[in-house]
Amino acid sequence: MKRVLSGMQASGKLHLGNLVGALANWVRLQNEYECYYFVADWHALTAGYSNASAIKESTMDLLVNFLSAGLDPQKSTIFLQSWVPEHAELHLILSMITPLGWLERVPTYKEKKEELDQLDLGTYGFLGYPVLQSADILIYKANHVPVGIDQLPHLEITREIARRFNYFYGEVLPEPEGLLTEFPKVPGVDGRKMSKSYGNAIYLSDTPEVVDQKIRTMMTDPARKLRKDTGNPEICPVYHLHKIFSSKEEQDWSAQGCRTAGIGCIECKKVLIKNVFAVLEPIWLKRKEYLANPSYLLDVVREGSRRASKAAGETLLDVRKAMGFGL
Repeated sequence: MKRVLSGMQASGKLHLGNLVGALANWVRLQNEYECYYFVADWHALTAGYSNASAIKESTMDLLVNFLSAGLDPQKSTIFLQSWVPEHAELHLILSMITPLGWLERVPTYKEKKEELDQLDLGTYGFLGYPVLQSADILIYKANHVPVGIDQLPHLEITREIARRFNYFYGEVLPEPEGLLTEFPKVPGVDGRKMSKSYGNAIYLSDTPEVVDQKIRTMMTDPARKLRKDTGNPEICPVYHLHKIFSSKEEQDWSAQGCRTAGIGCIECKKVLIKNVFAVLEPIWLKRKEYLANPSYLLDVVREGSRRASKAAGETLLDVRKAMGFGL
């Protein structure tokens, strides 16, 4: 089986956007590929280094949600980045051969720096984030990395670093291919893309009461000030959530009712709440089980990290041998 690698940064709680955009896809892929999925706690330090203790809580939340959403430790290797030190060694080696210009032109470097302008991100860790990310992928000789088409440029630097290493030392590190996946844009309660940094997310750890309240108070088409006013569903975030969570018949009902003022916004939201609950209720039940049994979580990540370390160690042996490094 070909190998897939992906991870999530331990920088906050997971939300519906993460579930729909990545985690649900991971669950499907584990039946078709040899999958390695990890919590990227070292990556979280790039922007969260001043409050490193908060990363532990985020790490536990990610692990609970990984399993609650359906990742199976018998099918996938689930591990913690910092528990596999081989990542750090390959990162060090790759950092020696990666030109600064490559890092400075990464599309997200300037974007993130501007977006998080309240943080001091003038650090090597932030600039060198793509090198560590490349090490995460290349240490497992991953064949595929699941990405949306807009993320392919981010994967390209990993391919360039692998190519440069192979140019110097021989064909050791395969260039990973993007596994193109359709990532739907999940709107937050304020209409912008759902993001923890915007404070507009519906979290997997939210209670049913909180989820109900968040959806009931979601913004809709501003033109619908009164129940009798007609609206445009295409600019309504509630309708876009219907496209993800509701049946085709319910989507048509919502769109037609909005355009003709045949239904009110609360009526529309009640159907969405029902469908979002249908997705979240199994996850909530599993979350309770795993939160009540933290020792099981530790066992899963300990065994996953052991397996990951074994695979990563084999790659490092190949790397050192190719470089003629060591005695």
